[in-house]
Parts: sequence; structure tokens; C-alpha cells
Amino acid sequence: QVQLVESGGGLVQAGGSLRLSCAASGRTFSSYAVGWFRQAPGKEREFVAVMSRSGSTTRYPDSVKGRFTISRDNAKNTVYLQMNSLKPEDTAVYYCAARYFEYGGMWSEQAGWYDSWGQGTQVTVSS
Repeated sequence: QVQLVESGGGLVQAGGSLRLSCAASGRTFSSYAVGWFRQAPGKEREFVAVMSRSGSTTRYPDSVKGRFTISRDNAKNTVYLQMNSLKPEDTAVYYCAARYFEYGGMWSEQAGWYDSWGQGTQVTVSS
């Protein structure tokens, strides 16, 4: 498995931006499908973004589409989540997740599909 460490969370006003980072150690990160999820207090973990192992596919839920962008820098073993036009309802703990594949372009929006998780980073958006 790969070890994941998120960073970049914080407090921001509505309409502002944040960029989350997820640094990986262990196996070559380019062999992983990667996803971002979030969990607000009292709510289930929610899919936010995914990028396939090949990088050719990205998906977002309607709630963040057009505002959030997932990207990766395999040379730095890091995946990013650029979050723009933040809203109070984006407040949550954000987690990155990964799953290894030897080849192929698989991906999933389901949290249970991933087998490596970071510890999470808090994002708070004030109104």
C-alpha cells in the first residue's frame, strides 16, 4: 500500500480558493487511481473528485463540477485538489484515497473501492 498525507486545508471565506495536496510515499504513484472525498459532521463520506490511473479520466459530482479540479504530478508523487468559488457547504474534512493497478484506466466514485487513505485535512468555509 501507499502512504498518503493531505495538507493545504484551512479557513477561507466564501468565494475564496484553496489547493489541497496529497503526498504519497511507497509505490510509484503513477500506478494508482486517486480520488478525493469529504465528510462533514453527521454526514456520510462524499465523493468529490477522481482521476484514473492513466490520468485520462476525471469525474466530479454536480455539487463541485466547474469549481474543483483534480490534478497530479507523478514526478512529485502528489495529487492536488484545486477548489475555487468555495461555499459554506464545502466545509468538511477532505481525504485523498488511492488504489493500485498494474495497468489500465480504472476509477471509481465509491469510497469502498479504495484501499489507501490519508488522515484528512479540515476545510472550513465561512459565510
